[in-house]
Amino acid sequence: MTTTIKIVNPNIEYPSSDGEPLAESYLHLYAILTTLEVIKQYLAGRQATVLADQFLYYAQGFPKLRVAPDVMVIFDVPPGGRDSYKVWEEGQVPQVVFEMTSQGTQKQDQEQKKNLYEQLGILEYWLFDPKGEWIEEKLRGYRLDGDTYQLITDGISQPLGLRVVLEGEVLGFYRLDTGDKLLTPTELAEQLQQERQRAEQERQRADRLAEYLRSQGVDPDNFS
Repeated sequence: MTTTIKIVNPNIEYPSSDGEPLAESYLHLYAILTTLEVIKQYLAGRQATVLADQFLYYAQGFPKLRVAPDVMVIFDVPPGGRDSYKVWEEGQVPQVVFEMTSQGTQKQDQEQKKNLYEQLGILEYWLFDPKGEWIEEKLRGYRLDGDTYQLITDGISQPLGLRVVLEGEVLGFYRLDTGDKLLTPTELAEQLQQERQRAEQERQRADRLAEYLRSQGVDPDNFS
């Protein structure tokens, strides 16, 4: 019996960029970056990574066999960014993929990518059409059932433990364990500003009370 060992050329290059723009419109770009940041913050401290618009290479030795998901989530790998993601090096395929779709990418997203992600065993595939160009409800998800994708009808991402909803021009994410919403960077900034305003109002009230006590001949330090 003869055993054949395939040797992969170590000099094969796997580019990290193809020179194409990140997204075709501001709405698509904003949806990608918001989804990336929200999920990245949610998974902070866990053995997982979230990547956006970076090449996913799935066949060693064949650099043309690649795809660039808008957002992909991979568990059981070291956290942090990568210039590209090679399945054979990491040992894991993405568990969840989000594509910000449009009329121009409909065929690729609904057919080619869907079939590829299905074959790779990616557990969930979400399509978000922020302009509503071909998905009337704008958000559509698929979950792997055996070897084929079935439409997600409960709005839940099982690998992430999140409920995914449409919120205007972005996706909203809510924790299943607490019901809390994962805040976007804009919402986090607004929350911080509100907290600062409340702290300033409390300081001003404390100053007014201290001034009043002094006017009554009372040392406010006695109340601290």
